[in-house]
Amino acid sequence: MLTISQLASYAGVTVRAVRHYHAKGLLPEPERDHSGYRRYDAAAVVELVKIRTLADAGVPLSRVRELLAAGAPEFEAAVEDIDRRLRAEIRERQRHRERIAQLAAGDSLALPPEAVAYLDRMRELGFNERLIQIERDSWILIAAKMPEEVPAFMTIKRVQIENEGLRRLYLDIGDLVDCLPDDPRLPALADRVAAFIEAAASEFEGVEDVAPVSDDLVALLDAAFIDSFPAAQRMLLLLEERGWTGWTNIRRLEPAG
Repeated sequence: MLTISQLASYAGVTVRAVRHYHAKGLLPEPERDHSGYRRYDAAAVVELVKIRTLADAGVPLSRVRELLAAGAPEFEAAVEDIDRRLRAEIRERQRHRERIAQLAAGDSLALPPEAVAYLDRMRELGFNERLIQIERDSWILIAAKMPEEVPAFMTIKRVQIENEGLRRLYLDIGDLVDCLPDDPRLPALADRVAAFIEAAASEFEGVEDVAPVSDDLVALLDAAFIDSFPAAQRMLLLLEERGWTGWTNIRRLEPAG
């Protein structure tokens, strides 16, 4: 006959687990001997091993009692059901593992390959990492809302970033990404941005956008820009003074009156 500690050791569980199974009514409590100790026989070991095996397989304790009392056909059917559930959980956990593995890749967790390649190219060209982070977050928003259009957008962005004049402007914006609204360099930068917008507007006049961005996404992207760039509001005001409004969807201001 075995003590509770010996029983637990045979079955590979803790004494606390044995007591828990007693409390749940899964394992009958034996009578105490003349010294007041519970004594367990071989049948108790077998029963406890069955309980532990089912519990370790993920069977809820509420179903363990049912399975222990089931006949062979019912037990087999229940085990098949449990096996199906476990296989589904394994597939789900494997998907989770794949997502976790993507974390090590950084940007690729939430961005398509074209956008990741674009951000990598920005790093190769020496862009400020804060600007790259702002750009990355913007593309996460776009990819979430317009995933099918991202490759076309990226084709345009890659052409733009390889243009030396535009790249120089973009690098200078990156240098000012953490500047304060009263930074004396902002007006000159606004002049250059406005000049670029003017030239681009003339070049592409009458050409429709590849995929128009919805008003709600424009508002979200503009808000993200304002939250990320301390001098964003000042820059927008400076651009308005030069005849342009907006940031994601820049538009010419209509003449007053």
